[in-house]
Amino acid sequence: MIVDTASGYAALTRMSASTGVMSAEYKVNFLSPAEGEKLIARGRIIKPGRTLTVCYGEVHAQKDGIEKLVATMIAREKTGLAD
Repeated sequence: MIVDTASGYAALTRMSASTGVMSAEYKVNFLSPAEGEKLIARGRIIKPGRTLTVCYGEVHAQKDGIEKLVATMIAREKTGLAD
């Protein structure tokens, strides 16, 4: 769920303040257990669009200051939704 949020916020960076986004489709790959003190999720836009934006996300587990990749996601975010 944290990676879906990161992806959605990445898509929001291309929108005006009065619009929103919603996940239209996504695929998550769980790579290893999320063990550590905290989780770090990062999202970025791969291809912006007028109604759908393709995004990529990663989740890293941080333990003793070292990050380990634990999940990846590719998503299509429906953009331009009114609040």
